[in-house]
Amino acid sequence: MSKNILIISTSLRNNSNSEALAEAFMEGAKSAGNTVLKVTLKNKTIAFCKGCLACLQKGQCIINDDANEIVEKMKSADVIVWATPIYYYEMTGQMKTLMDRANSLYGSDYSFRDIYLLSSAAEDEEDTDKTALNSLNGWIDCYEKARFAGKVFAGGVTSPNEIQGHKSLKEAYDMGKSIK
Repeated sequence: MSKNILIISTSLRNNSNSEALAEAFMEGAKSAGNTVLKVTLKNKTIAFCKGCLACLQKGQCIINDDANEIVEKMKSADVIVWATPIYYYEMTGQMKTLMDRANSLYGSDYSFRDIYLLSSAAEDEEDTDKTALNSLNGWIDCYEKARFAGKVFAGGVTSPNEIQGHKSLKEAYDMGKSIK
C-alpha cells in the first residue's frame, strides 16, 4: 500500500544542499509507488506563534498566513520529511517556527506516523545535527502515534549544489525508496 508523504523543505536558498536531499528522497519514494508532495518554505509567509493556544479550540491557528495550509497537509500525510540546513548546529528558524505553528495538530486526528530528517551542513563532525535532531524528537514526543523513523546527514557541504556526488544523496534516495 502506498503512503502519502509530505516533504517540507525549509531552506530559503536557491539550489540548496538540503533541497537536493529532499529531491533525492522524493525520487526514491516515488519509485516505490508512494504519493509525494514537496512543500518549500521559500517565498512563504509564516509568522511566529503567539502561544495563545486558540489553535487547540479552533483546530487551526488564528494567524492567517501560509502556515495553516501547510499544517493541513501535515495532518493528512502518513509520513513527514523535514529537510533543513544546519545553522549553528540547529535546524533553521523557519523550520522551528512552522513546528510551533503546527500546534493545532496536537490532540487532533492526524495521520502521520513516521518522521524523517534530512539535513546538510558545512561542518562534517558526527554530531553536527545532534541539536536539531533533539529538537525534532522533542516535537515528535508530543504526538503519541508518531515516531522518528530515520535521518540522512550531509556534512562538509557549504556552497549551493556542492552536494552533487555526495554519498548522502544515494542514502536519501534509498531511504525514500524503502517506504512502503
